[in-house]
Amino acid sequence: MSIHHTAVISPEANIAPGVEIGPYTVVEADVNIGKNTIIGPHAIIESHTDIGEGCRIYQFCSIGGAPQDLKYRREETRVVIGNFNTIREFVTIHRATGSGNVTSLGDNNLIMAYCHIAHNCAIGNQVIMANSANLAGHITIEDYATIGGLSGILQFTRIGAYAFIAGASAVTRDVPPFVVASGNHARLYGLNLVGLKRRGFKPDTIQALKDAYRIIFRSSLLLKAALEKVREEVPDLAEVRQFTGFIEKATRGICR
Repeated sequence: MSIHHTAVISPEANIAPGVEIGPYTVVEADVNIGKNTIIGPHAIIESHTDIGEGCRIYQFCSIGGAPQDLKYRREETRVVIGNFNTIREFVTIHRATGSGNVTSLGDNNLIMAYCHIAHNCAIGNQVIMANSANLAGHITIEDYATIGGLSGILQFTRIGAYAFIAGASAVTRDVPPFVVASGNHARLYGLNLVGLKRRGFKPDTIQALKDAYRIIFRSSLLLKAALEKVREEVPDLAEVRQFTGFIEKATRGICR
């Protein structure tokens, strides 16, 4: 363990072996930091925060602050961060609203400089948020999604797995898995073919997703009929079921 002598560490913080904490960083009570995590200078880790092992948190980050939510009444909530995450300069991650709720970040994510993750967000694994991407409250981002820089996502929106949100987009509706969305307001522009190939998706799987996308978004069928046609005509693959299942569960509308 290596803690700079100017850091302010509460005796009620739980710090595992191998942790490094830089100059002038503040770690409050009821903070748990996993082994081999490195926290740079001038960071603030507020109470009710759990950080996993092997994370790298850069200078001037603020993690665990009270939510920017008028409904918040100082109830006990948490920020829970998994393992091997990289959180770059000036990132802010706020704890949840609603007693017992959490703002969560999974494993192996890259959160670039100046990003904001608001209260009650749930971020999966292997997610990339580029510089100055901003999430409002109650947003879900599934595994392997990429959020372009300077993008803003409206509260309660869901971003599906392997989706790609282009830079400077304003997302106001759910974005299905495996697709590209761009613009203000964001629209769909086909499958995230580059991302899917990089992740090793088989050609047959990509073709099935292309067929499902074409039927749902480029035919004249109503959504219910289009989903039924996908079930009848497209191979019954797990990825296709994931794609259609996400759309069927949408409550605030899907980007078109």
